[in-house]
Amino acid sequence: MGSCTDWLSFALPPLPPPAPLCWISSIPPGRGEAAVAALHHGLPRRCVELQRRRAKDQLALAFRSSQSVFLVGRDCMEKKMGEAVARVARKVNETVENKADSLDLADCKLVTFPIALYKVMRHVSEGIHLITLANNELKSVTSKFITTFSQLRELNLEGNCIHRLPEEVRTLLHLRVINLSRNKFSHFPEQLTSLPALETINLEENEIADVPVEKLATMESLQSVNLKSNPVNDEIRVIARPLIKFDLLTSPAAPRV
Repeated sequence: MGSCTDWLSFALPPLPPPAPLCWISSIPPGRGEAAVAALHHGLPRRCVELQRRRAKDQLALAFRSSQSVFLVGRDCMEKKMGEAVARVARKVNETVENKADSLDLADCKLVTFPIALYKVMRHVSEGIHLITLANNELKSVTSKFITTFSQLRELNLEGNCIHRLPEEVRTLLHLRVINLSRNKFSHFPEQLTSLPALETINLEENEIADVPVEKLATMESLQSVNLKSNPVNDEIRVIARPLIKFDLLTSPAAPRV
C-alpha cells in the first residue's frame, strides 16, 4: 500500500504583494521620477523592518493555512489506509482460522500482494482454490504468488493495472477460470494456452488486437473467451469462426467509413 509520506508534500499559496510602504503617501506631487528612484535606494530603516515583518507574518499565515489542509488530507488518508489494512487482516484471519478454500481481498487498495501473507498463509496456501483481488491497484502478479497458490481453480484479477503474467502461470494445472478484465493487457497472455483445465478466460476491456486463435483452438477444456471492448483485428473474427469450438465474445466491429 502506498506510504503516508506520499502526502507530505504540499504547495504554499503565493504570497500577496507587499503592502504599500508607510512613507509613500508623503511624497510630494510632481516628484514622480525622484519618488520611484527613492523606492529603489534609500528606504527608511523602520519601513524596511516593517516590510520584512509583514512578509514573515504572511508566510507564516500561508504555511499554517496550508498545513491545516494537509493535516486534514493526511488524517483522511491514514484513516482509509488503516481501514484497508484492517480489512486485509480480518479476511486473511478468517481464511486461516477456518481453513477456508478461498481468499477475498477485493477493494483493499493493494498495489502489491502483501509479502507478509506468504508466511501467514504457508500452512493453508495449498488448500486455497479461489483468490479474488479485484478492484485494487496491482501492477503485476509475481512468480512467488503463482507458486505459493499452486492449486488455484479460480483467479479474479479484474480492475487492476496488470499488463503481463509471469511464465509460472503455466504451472497452474488446475486453473479453470481467470478474470483479467479491465486491466492493461496489450497482448494476449499466451501462457494461458498451456493450461489443460482452463475453461473461461475473461479479458474484457483491455487493449488486445491479436489473438492466438490456433493455440486457443487446441485447448480441450476451453468454453469461453471474452474479448469485448478490445480492438480485436477484423481478420481474427473471420479466421476464428471455423477453427474454434468455444464461445469467442467480441464487441461489434466498427463500421467502415
